[in-house]
This record gives sequence, C-alpha cells and structure tokens, in this order.
Amino acid sequence: MKDIQAIRGRHYIQSLVAEGEHERQDFKFSISDARKIARSVSAFANTSGGRLLIGVKDNGELAGVRNEEDIYVVEQAAQRYCRPEVEVEFTAFRVDEHKIIIRASIPQVAVRPVRCQEPDGRWRAYTRVADENIVAHPLMVRTWLADAPVSFSLDSTSSALLELLDSNPGGMEVADIAIALGVSQRRAENLIVSLASAGVVGFVYRSQKFLIARGE
Repeated sequence: MKDIQAIRGRHYIQSLVAEGEHERQDFKFSISDARKIARSVSAFANTSGGRLLIGVKDNGELAGVRNEEDIYVVEQAAQRYCRPEVEVEFTAFRVDEHKIIIRASIPQVAVRPVRCQEPDGRWRAYTRVADENIVAHPLMVRTWLADAPVSFSLDSTSSALLELLDSNPGGMEVADIAIALGVSQRRAENLIVSLASAGVVGFVYRSQKFLIARGE
C-alpha cells in the first residue's frame, strides 16, 4: 500500500479509538472528497495538529482501509487544495489479518494560516473546535497573519475593553464590544487584533459563533 509497510498495532489503534473524536483526532471510514479533507488538514494545522484514522467508522468500528486511493486523496488535499502545502505523515497499522488502519498525522504549522480551497474557488482558513472543523473568524486570521505581536499601549480604551471582558467571562461579540466601548466597529476590530496578537484576549467558540474573551 503506497510502499507503506504495515506494522502490528491493534491495541494501539484501539486505545486511540477509545478516545473518540476530539480536537486532535478524526475518524474516516473512507475518503473520496479531497476538498472536504482539506478542511480537516487546514483545521488541524492551524490549531494543535492532529490525526485522521482512516478505516475507522464514526462509531469506532475498525473496518479497515478499503482502497489505497484514500492516501492519495489526503495527499492531494494537503498539497493541491491547501495553501501553503502541508506535509502529512502516513503510518499503516495491521489490526487483524485482513484489516489495516492508516494514521495520517498532520502537524501544527509554525506559520499560520493554512487555507484550503472551497468548491466555489475561495480560500478559507479553518480551526479545530472539539470534533469540528470551523471556519476561522476573520480577526483570528488577522491575528495569525501578524508576523510578531502587534505593539500596543494600554490606553484608556484598551483598559476599558479588558474590564468589559472581565465582567463578561463567557465572551462577547465584536459588535457588542464596539457598542459598549462607544467606538466604531473598525476601531474595535483593530483593538482586538492588537490585544489578541499579544495574547491578552482570545477567541472562544460557543453557540455556533466566535466570541472575544480574556486570554488565559
């Protein structure tokens, strides 16, 4: 299989499957859509890295890889539909005489964002939240694009924003922050990017939307 020598690993794979799907792991029974898989590659690369277990059903059943083309589709996703390209490492594990599971390991990249091409031709960056691939918030992408932490002075508006987030620990939407501070949306966005780049505030995903919250 693509010159990959399978190694014995039933207990190892079972231990991974027992973890379920989470921020760093996804099950794939089979793979046919390179663009869809590119979202997973982008999300893992932009977050903390992760792995696809190919040949594992959503319920955790070890079904085995049905077609070695699955590997080529993942490679196509990472190289053709991700920008910049992402290097994926494949390891084959034999779980019984007739079944092989492929672990596709995707590293966390040093320089974000990794964007993937959607069917409509647009390029989007994804992030991994629990077991989902979520389109990254535009301000999150702006923060990633900063080569170095954006310098800022803790002026009265910055202090007011931090106090506002301290009093709303669950996080706030950007529009609500702008209104509460009495500043323009653009001013609020620039301030958030500045503070996020410095690690003072961050992005949390709740109720299917990103919120701005104090950094840890």
